[in-house]
Amino acid sequence: MPEDDANTLCPNAAALLREHISRSIEVKQRALEQCGGDILAAAAAITASLREGGKALLCGNGGSAADCQHVAAELIGALSHDCVRPGLAAIALTTDSSVLTATGNDFGYAAVFERQVQALARPGDILLAISTSGDSENVVRAVLTAKALGIRTIALTGGTGGAVGPLVDIAIRVEGPNPQHVQEAHITISHILCELVERSLFPEQF
Repeated sequence: MPEDDANTLCPNAAALLREHISRSIEVKQRALEQCGGDILAAAAAITASLREGGKALLCGNGGSAADCQHVAAELIGALSHDCVRPGLAAIALTTDSSVLTATGNDFGYAAVFERQVQALARPGDILLAISTSGDSENVVRAVLTAKALGIRTIALTGGTGGAVGPLVDIAIRVEGPNPQHVQEAHITISHILCELVERSLFPEQF
């Protein structure tokens, strides 16, 4: 790095870089040890839903909303660029600004996902809820609505699972003191889910 650029950073920038990556690795390592069975169960549930013509609905806030959109894009597109396959049905409930703002305005922000689940979910679908705290009211209400409709539910949460953990069929609880590192593990797990789904549905491509 040029010296002039280096001088723009805080004095301990290099140490912070190493610390952040090291702690992120620790959280992912713990997830590997503690969450493997739940990750495999979630991948199997998503695969079964899509194989039978269902779709994946995804919801979350902030960075988790971005993860929902990322996962939907990988399923509709393709995680593996050399995998020639049809698009898989996935809808991120975080993307339609008119639905979100109209629902938030008319029914409150806590209803923005449950209304979409109520409108869009059909038997055989699956809901993936992403929340580092597990306590987001709009996510909890989406899960409750899905369960009332007989839709299987999966949650990616922080270590305690929050309010949503005990509600879902499969909870992937990632332990870590820093929500940043939990979110980083969530997107890694999401990529793993997408890869397992692809390889299970289209084994001839691998």
